[in-house]
Amino acid sequence: MENQATNLQPVEAAPYRQSPDALEEYIEHGPSFAWVRVLLRPGQKVDAEAGAMVFHSPGVEMSTRLNAPRKGGFLAKIISFFSAIIRKFIGGETMFINEFSSPSGGEVALAPKMVGHIKKLSITEGKSYYVQSGSYLASEPSVQTKMRWGGFRTLIGREGATLFQCYGKGDLFINAYGGIEPIQIDGSYIVDTGHVVAFEDTLDFKIGKPGGGMKGLMFSGEGLVFEFKGKGTLWIQSRNVDALVSWLTPLV
Repeated sequence: MENQATNLQPVEAAPYRQSPDALEEYIEHGPSFAWVRVLLRPGQKVDAEAGAMVFHSPGVEMSTRLNAPRKGGFLAKIISFFSAIIRKFIGGETMFINEFSSPSGGEVALAPKMVGHIKKLSITEGKSYYVQSGSYLASEPSVQTKMRWGGFRTLIGREGATLFQCYGKGDLFINAYGGIEPIQIDGSYIVDTGHVVAFEDTLDFKIGKPGGGMKGLMFSGEGLVFEFKGKGTLWIQSRNVDALVSWLTPLV
Protein backbone atom coordinates (compact mmCIF):
# COMPACT_ATOMS: atom_id res chain seq x y z
CA MET A 1 0.00 0.00 0.00
CA GLU A 2 1.30 3.44 -0.86
CA ASN A 3 2.36 5.50 2.15
CA GLN A 4 -0.03 8.45 2.28
CA ALA A 5 2.46 10.48 4.34
CA THR A 6 4.62 10.98 1.24
CA ASN A 7 2.23 13.75 0.16
CA LEU A 8 2.96 15.83 3.25
CA GLN A 9 5.14 18.90 2.84
CA PRO A 10 8.51 18.40 4.59
CA VAL A 11 9.57 20.87 7.23
CA GLU A 12 12.58 22.18 5.33
CA ALA A 13 10.42 23.02 2.30
CA ALA A 14 7.76 24.91 4.22
CA PRO A 15 8.13 28.71 4.10
CA TYR A 16 8.00 30.43 7.50
CA ARG A 17 5.16 32.87 7.23
CA GLN A 18 5.27 34.32 10.74
CA SER A 19 7.70 35.95 13.17
CA PRO A 20 10.66 33.83 14.34
CA ASP A 21 9.10 33.33 17.78
CA ALA A 22 5.67 32.19 16.56
CA LEU A 23 4.57 28.66 15.83
CA GLU A 24 3.82 27.81 12.24
CA GLU A 25 0.86 25.57 11.67
CA TYR A 26 -1.18 24.08 8.86
CA ILE A 27 -4.80 23.14 9.58
CA GLU A 28 -5.66 20.45 7.04
CA HIS A 29 -8.52 18.07 6.14
CA GLY A 30 -11.10 20.44 7.60
CA PRO A 31 -13.77 21.20 8.29
CA SER A 32 -14.96 17.63 8.85
CA PHE A 33 -11.80 15.72 9.79
CA ALA A 34 -9.26 18.41 10.62
CA TRP A 35 -5.81 17.99 12.08
CA VAL A 36 -3.15 20.61 12.70
CA ARG A 37 0.45 20.13 11.62
CA VAL A 38 2.75 22.23 13.82
CA LEU A 39 6.21 23.00 12.45
CA LEU A 40 8.68 23.38 15.29
CA ARG A 41 11.82 25.43 14.88
CA PRO A 42 14.82 24.46 17.05
CA GLY A 43 13.91 25.06 20.70
CA GLN A 44 10.18 25.55 20.12
CA LYS A 45 7.60 23.55 22.10
CA VAL A 46 3.89 22.82 21.95
CA ASP A 47 1.62 21.28 24.60
CA ALA A 48 -1.18 18.95 23.50
CA GLU A 49 -4.06 17.02 24.99
CA ALA A 50 -3.09 13.42 25.78
CA GLY A 51 -3.86 11.13 22.86
CA ALA A 52 -3.90 13.95 20.29
CA MET A 53 -0.65 13.05 18.51
CA VAL A 54 -1.08 11.56 15.02
CA PHE A 55 2.59 11.50 14.00
CA HIS A 56 5.81 13.41 14.48
CA SER A 57 9.12 13.58 12.66
CA PRO A 58 12.17 11.72 14.08
CA GLY A 59 13.71 14.90 15.51
CA VAL A 60 10.74 15.62 17.79
CA GLU A 61 10.85 14.60 21.46
CA MET A 62 7.82 14.04 23.70
CA SER A 63 7.56 14.41 27.47
CA THR A 64 4.48 13.98 29.67
CA ARG A 65 3.47 16.10 32.65
CA LEU A 66 0.47 16.76 34.87
CA ASN A 67 -2.34 18.81 33.33
CA ALA A 68 -1.88 21.65 35.81
CA PRO A 69 0.00 24.96 36.06
CA ARG A 70 3.76 24.50 36.35
CA LYS A 71 4.98 25.42 39.82
CA GLY A 72 8.16 24.70 41.72
CA GLY A 73 8.55 23.21 45.18
CA PHE A 74 7.17 20.12 46.87
CA LEU A 75 3.91 21.71 48.08
CA ALA A 76 3.29 23.24 44.65
CA LYS A 77 3.70 19.82 43.03
CA ILE A 78 1.12 18.33 45.41
CA ILE A 79 -1.30 21.15 44.54
CA SER A 80 -0.67 20.52 40.84
CA PHE A 81 -1.41 16.81 41.32
CA PHE A 82 -4.81 17.48 42.91
CA SER A 83 -5.51 20.15 40.30
CA ALA A 84 -4.94 17.57 37.57
CA ILE A 85 -7.31 15.13 39.32
CA ILE A 86 -10.03 17.81 39.50
CA ARG A 87 -9.57 18.61 35.82
CA LYS A 88 -10.02 14.94 34.95
CA PHE A 89 -13.02 13.99 37.07
CA ILE A 90 -14.90 17.31 37.11
CA GLY A 91 -13.65 19.06 34.00
CA GLY A 92 -13.58 15.99 31.78
CA GLU A 93 -10.01 16.69 30.65
CA THR A 94 -7.11 14.24 30.64
CA MET A 95 -4.96 14.13 33.75
CA PHE A 96 -1.75 14.48 31.75
CA ILE A 97 -0.67 16.51 28.75
CA ASN A 98 2.17 15.90 26.34
CA GLU A 99 4.86 18.43 25.47
CA PHE A 100 6.54 18.17 22.07
CA SER A 101 9.89 19.83 21.39
CA SER A 102 12.67 19.55 18.84
CA PRO A 103 16.31 20.61 19.36
CA SER A 104 16.91 20.51 15.60
CA GLY A 105 13.44 21.31 14.22
CA GLY A 106 10.62 19.02 13.17
CA GLU A 107 6.87 18.64 12.89
CA VAL A 108 4.02 17.08 14.83
CA ALA A 109 0.44 16.49 13.73
CA LEU A 110 -2.37 16.73 16.30
CA ALA A 111 -6.02 15.73 15.97
CA PRO A 112 -9.01 15.88 18.35
CA LYS A 113 -11.00 12.85 19.44
CA MET A 114 -14.20 13.97 17.69
CA VAL A 115 -14.68 14.72 14.00
CA GLY A 116 -14.82 18.41 13.21
CA HIS A 117 -12.78 21.53 12.65
CA ILE A 118 -9.84 23.23 14.40
CA LYS A 119 -9.33 26.94 15.03
CA LYS A 120 -6.25 28.88 16.16
CA LEU A 121 -6.65 31.73 18.66
CA SER A 122 -3.75 34.06 19.48
CA ILE A 123 -3.56 35.19 23.10
CA THR A 124 -1.87 38.46 24.01
CA GLU A 125 -0.97 39.91 27.41
CA GLY A 126 -4.06 40.99 29.34
CA LYS A 127 -6.44 38.98 27.13
CA SER A 128 -7.95 35.57 27.74
CA TYR A 129 -10.42 33.13 26.25
CA TYR A 130 -12.88 30.79 27.93
CA VAL A 131 -12.84 27.32 26.34
CA GLN A 132 -15.50 24.68 26.84
CA SER A 133 -14.31 21.44 28.43
CA GLY A 134 -13.27 19.06 25.67
CA SER A 135 -12.54 21.81 23.14
CA TYR A 136 -8.90 22.38 24.14
CA LEU A 137 -6.50 20.68 21.74
CA ALA A 138 -3.07 22.30 22.08
CA SER A 139 -1.20 25.49 22.94
CA GLU A 140 2.21 26.97 23.42
CA PRO A 141 3.69 26.33 26.89
CA SER A 142 3.42 30.07 27.64
CA VAL A 143 -0.39 29.73 27.61
CA GLN A 144 -1.79 28.95 31.07
CA THR A 145 -5.20 27.51 31.93
CA LYS A 146 -7.39 27.53 35.01
CA MET A 147 -10.72 25.85 35.57
CA ARG A 148 -14.01 27.65 36.17
CA TRP A 149 -16.96 25.59 37.34
CA GLY A 150 -20.45 26.38 36.09
CA GLY A 151 -22.17 25.49 39.37
CA PHE A 152 -24.43 22.70 40.66
CA ARG A 153 -27.15 23.50 38.15
CA THR A 154 -24.91 22.33 35.33
CA LEU A 155 -24.70 18.86 36.87
CA ILE A 156 -28.45 18.47 36.33
CA GLY A 157 -28.21 19.58 32.73
CA ARG A 158 -25.05 17.53 32.16
CA GLU A 159 -23.58 20.29 29.96
CA GLY A 160 -21.34 23.28 30.46
CA ALA A 161 -20.20 22.14 33.90
CA THR A 162 -16.68 23.49 33.40
CA LEU A 163 -14.86 26.08 31.38
CA PHE A 164 -11.14 26.66 31.10
CA GLN A 165 -9.81 30.19 31.10
CA CYS A 166 -6.75 30.35 28.84
CA TYR A 167 -4.42 33.30 29.37
CA GLY A 168 -0.80 34.36 29.04
CA LYS A 169 0.77 34.86 25.61
CA GLY A 170 0.90 32.51 22.64
CA ASP A 171 -1.16 30.37 20.27
CA LEU A 172 -4.11 28.25 21.40
CA PHE A 173 -5.75 25.56 19.24
CA ILE A 174 -9.38 24.66 19.89
CA ASN A 175 -11.48 21.96 18.28
CA ALA A 176 -15.17 21.51 17.60
CA TYR A 177 -17.57 18.66 16.96
CA GLY A 178 -18.63 19.71 13.46
CA GLY A 179 -17.94 23.15 12.04
CA ILE A 180 -16.86 26.25 13.97
CA GLU A 181 -18.90 29.41 13.49
CA PRO A 182 -17.83 32.80 14.92
CA ILE A 183 -20.58 35.05 16.24
CA GLN A 184 -19.98 38.75 16.95
CA ILE A 185 -22.03 39.68 20.00
CA ASP A 186 -22.95 43.27 20.82
CA GLY A 187 -25.68 43.07 23.42
CA SER A 188 -27.14 39.74 24.52
CA TYR A 189 -27.20 36.24 23.02
CA ILE A 190 -28.41 32.79 24.12
CA VAL A 191 -26.70 29.54 23.07
CA ASP A 192 -27.17 25.92 24.14
CA THR A 193 -24.22 24.99 26.36
CA GLY A 194 -23.49 21.93 24.23
CA HIS A 195 -22.76 24.13 21.21
CA VAL A 196 -20.35 26.58 22.85
CA VAL A 197 -16.67 26.13 21.96
CA ALA A 198 -14.97 29.30 23.20
CA PHE A 199 -15.52 33.01 23.77
CA GLU A 200 -13.60 36.17 24.60
CA ASP A 201 -13.26 37.36 28.18
CA THR A 202 -15.01 40.62 27.25
CA LEU A 203 -18.32 38.75 27.40
CA ASP A 204 -20.19 38.30 30.65
CA PHE A 205 -22.17 35.10 30.98
CA LYS A 206 -24.40 33.03 33.20
CA ILE A 207 -25.86 29.55 32.79
CA GLY A 208 -29.60 29.16 32.96
CA LYS A 209 -32.60 27.07 31.95
CA PRO A 210 -33.85 27.11 28.33
CA GLY A 211 -37.37 28.09 29.38
CA GLY A 212 -40.48 26.31 30.59
CA GLY A 213 -39.22 25.93 34.15
CA MET A 214 -37.88 22.65 35.52
CA LYS A 215 -40.22 20.68 33.25
CA GLY A 216 -38.67 22.34 30.23
CA LEU A 217 -35.19 21.50 31.46
CA MET A 218 -35.97 17.85 32.17
CA PHE A 219 -38.33 16.91 29.32
CA SER A 220 -37.96 19.38 26.44
CA GLY A 221 -34.85 17.72 25.06
CA GLU A 222 -33.03 21.03 25.41
CA GLY A 223 -30.14 21.41 27.84
CA LEU A 224 -28.94 24.42 29.76
CA VAL A 225 -28.06 27.61 27.95
CA PHE A 226 -25.36 30.25 28.15
CA GLU A 227 -26.75 33.76 28.44
CA PHE A 228 -24.10 36.14 27.11
CA LYS A 229 -23.98 39.89 27.53
CA GLY A 230 -21.44 42.42 26.34
CA LYS A 231 -19.33 42.83 23.23
CA GLY A 232 -16.98 40.17 21.89
CA THR A 233 -16.61 37.03 19.79
CA LEU A 234 -18.19 33.67 20.52
CA TRP A 235 -17.30 30.48 18.65
CA ILE A 236 -19.96 27.76 18.46
CA GLN A 237 -19.97 24.24 17.01
CA SER A 238 -22.57 22.94 14.58
CA ARG A 239 -23.09 19.66 16.45
CA ASN A 240 -23.63 18.65 20.09
CA VAL A 241 -21.68 15.74 21.61
CA ASP A 242 -24.33 15.08 24.29
CA ALA A 243 -27.01 14.87 21.61
CA LEU A 244 -24.91 12.23 19.83
CA VAL A 245 -24.52 10.26 23.07
CA SER A 246 -28.29 10.41 23.69
CA TRP A 247 -28.94 9.11 20.18
CA LEU A 248 -26.41 6.26 20.49
CA THR A 249 -27.32 5.09 24.01
CA PRO A 250 -30.52 3.16 23.05
CA LEU A 251 -28.60 1.42 20.25
CA VAL A 252 -25.88 -0.10 22.46
